[in-house]
Amino acid sequence: MGKLTAVAFKSALKVPGIYQDGDGLVLRVDKRGGAYWLLRLQRDGKRQDIGLGSAKLLTLAEARHKASDLRRAVKIDRRDVLAERKNEAAAKVSFREAARQYHSENEAGWKSAVYARQWLASLENYAFPKLGDVPTGGIAAADIITVLTPIWQEIPETARQVRNRICVVLDYAHAKGWRSREAPSGNGSLKAGRGLPRQVKSQEHRKAMPYVALPSFITALRRKPSYGRLALELLILTAARSQEVRLATWAEFDLEERLWSIPADHMKRSKAHMVPLSEAALAVLARANAFRLPDTDVVFPGLAGKPLSDMTLLKVLRDMSEPFHVHGFRSTFTDWAANEGFADAVVEAALAHKTPDAVQAAYRRTTYLGAPGQPGARVKLMDVWGGYCVGEAVDNSVVSLPAKKAI
Repeated sequence: MGKLTAVAFKSALKVPGIYQDGDGLVLRVDKRGGAYWLLRLQRDGKRQDIGLGSAKLLTLAEARHKASDLRRAVKIDRRDVLAERKNEAAAKVSFREAARQYHSENEAGWKSAVYARQWLASLENYAFPKLGDVPTGGIAAADIITVLTPIWQEIPETARQVRNRICVVLDYAHAKGWRSREAPSGNGSLKAGRGLPRQVKSQEHRKAMPYVALPSFITALRRKPSYGRLALELLILTAARSQEVRLATWAEFDLEERLWSIPADHMKRSKAHMVPLSEAALAVLARANAFRLPDTDVVFPGLAGKPLSDMTLLKVLRDMSEPFHVHGFRSTFTDWAANEGFADAVVEAALAHKTPDAVQAAYRRTTYLGAPGQPGARVKLMDVWGGYCVGEAVDNSVVSLPAKKAI
């Protein structure tokens, strides 16, 4: 028989305090007028406080009945009721929702807007297709391994980043009460050599296409127009990095001056870079402009007008049965330039490489771009390179880009 009576229960609702009914059933009334039932039990030597609900909605008799059922579940059936409740809550929060909420709460503190964009994009590209709609509480190590297996050896660094970011989201879900356990450990079942195979150590340099094969490759690349193929062609013709091309917007291009001004936050070294545009590069921009989407300023848009993913350009190569890497085209450019006798300093400037010698870096201020009416060494380099890539068969039609929007 409980200690509380129906009359005592009604009176207690008006006076803040803690009221014991017996067998662990407790009524709590706070100073703000809130009142709720709580069942206090011992499970495996540890105390568990299980909320039963609002005392304004649950009568004394109903609370006792509910407490009796829970005691039986814990003491006799040996169920972990709190863990079950967390899993029930997790069933309402998908991995996609948890990832986006974590990203929204933390992106302001990350090192750059580009990193914040890449962080979420990596999950959108690789994790969401398989885990996006799965409740956070239902994701196990095997599910994460399924996501990582296709990219674990192909793009190992990206795969490790995706693994770590999935685990961060699951730990966040655990902290929020959407998941009963923390994420599988990167030192446990998700460690290389355990649930995942050991990654083959990548070579220092990405596999590059021999420059003698490049003109015929460009010809083949043009046979099936797509934003991915156009982006890859511009990457080759400008010796730029994948990120710089994928994030490029129309506002960065000055067709009259034939220059591409890449902002610092798109660059690896976070330093703005100028790229002279050859006739071949201008022709690529003209083709991209012909397919321009109305609601985005991105030159090579993907889904919903957003930049292409970092796998898109590699997929172009794989679809064409080419074993080379996207980054390798910078090596292709370097090999060709060396064979043609261009100065190393000019080539390094074109690649936006840091001058390794500190003294040279302090005194070498030239960009090798020249002045109006006097093209510099880098302008000549990119013109000759563009002509070589397309076999001199450049479309010299006028490139007309949309006018810049007023600020």
